[in-house]
Amino acid sequence: MARNTERRMSLGQHLVEFRKRLVKSALAIAVFSVAGFFVADFVWSQLSLPLLTVAENNERIAQINYTSISEAFDTKMAIALTVGIVCASPVWLWQVWAFVTPALVRRERRYALGFILTAIPLFLAGCTMGWWLFPHVVEIMTGFAPDGSTTLLTAKYYLDFSIKFVLAIGVGFVLPVFLVLLNFTGVLSAKGILAGWRWAVVAITAFAAIATPAADVIAMFLLAIPMLGLYFLAAFIAWINDKRRARALAKALA
Repeated sequence: MARNTERRMSLGQHLVEFRKRLVKSALAIAVFSVAGFFVADFVWSQLSLPLLTVAENNERIAQINYTSISEAFDTKMAIALTVGIVCASPVWLWQVWAFVTPALVRRERRYALGFILTAIPLFLAGCTMGWWLFPHVVEIMTGFAPDGSTTLLTAKYYLDFSIKFVLAIGVGFVLPVFLVLLNFTGVLSAKGILAGWRWAVVAITAFAAIATPAADVIAMFLLAIPMLGLYFLAAFIAWINDKRRARALAKALA
């Protein structure tokens, strides 16, 4: 795309660039959503499995219900779209980075690229952790129902709960990357990150307690420990960067 001598883009050029990036992102999500439609039944069966296990292992009925004519189709489409968004995340995150790159200096571009390359695997790792914890959450929460009772959940509610649970943990794993990015841009020092470690521990523990059943202390710690590890790893990386920056400044002033 043509740019002027100051390497600035006009409003029209920005809009054209934005449309191009948006179309590429939408196409990637659409393609992966089509693939997601064919694996939606498998995904739904895996999400429903914990509830079926509860029904088999206990003397009570636990099942998912469809309360409208279109709810089964809507559920399948929602699963397909979710699969599309998650699987296409490298593509649309890259398009976001490519859109903002012209406005960044060389160092900032490197930081933004590093953020994306780090955030994607951490997000997927967090979603994997959420997927692994989800069956334990369902089993424990429905376990409070007395024997002989019936647990009836609508497909829409069950799917909404499972998606939010998995994605929330995925996002939680990405948050430490923001701390590193703020440090590399000079906004936050390693000392500032560590100064709030007590609040970080409380916040992470509270998040883990909300995301997992109160009765499942082991699951809470299994979620909180890696998040705390990522927090202190972010502080360690920031400390190394602060040391490097201090040496570079001392060398420049010498």
